[in-house]
Amino acid sequence: MAPDDDADDQVFKALANGTRRRMLDVLKESPRTTGDLCAHFPDLDRTTVLQHLRVLERAELVIGRKVGRERHLTLAPVPIKRIHDRWIGEYARAAVSLLDDLTRG
Repeated sequence: MAPDDDADDQVFKALANGTRRRMLDVLKESPRTTGDLCAHFPDLDRTTVLQHLRVLERAELVIGRKVGRERHLTLAPVPIKRIHDRWIGEYARAAVSLLDDLTRG
C-alpha cells in the first residue's frame, strides 16, 4: 500500500457525495464562515452541513480556523492536486499517447 493510499481514500470518500462537492464549489469561490456555508444549503439543517464539513476536513480538503466566535473555512486544493497527479494526469498522458500512436498509424 502506498503511503498516500489512506489519505486518497479519505479524499475519494469526501468527493463521492454531491453535497460535499457543492460545498467545495462554494468554498472555491471564496472562503466562508460556517454560517455562510450553511446559508448556501437552506434545504439542509446546520447539523447535516457540519457533518459533511467534518468529512471534508478529515480529508484535508477544507481548513477551518477560529476567528473570534466565527469559524472561517477555506478550500485546500493540495489533496485534489495529489489525486490529479497520481491518477488523472497519468491516465490522460496514456490516452494522449494512444491517440498519437493511432494517428501515426
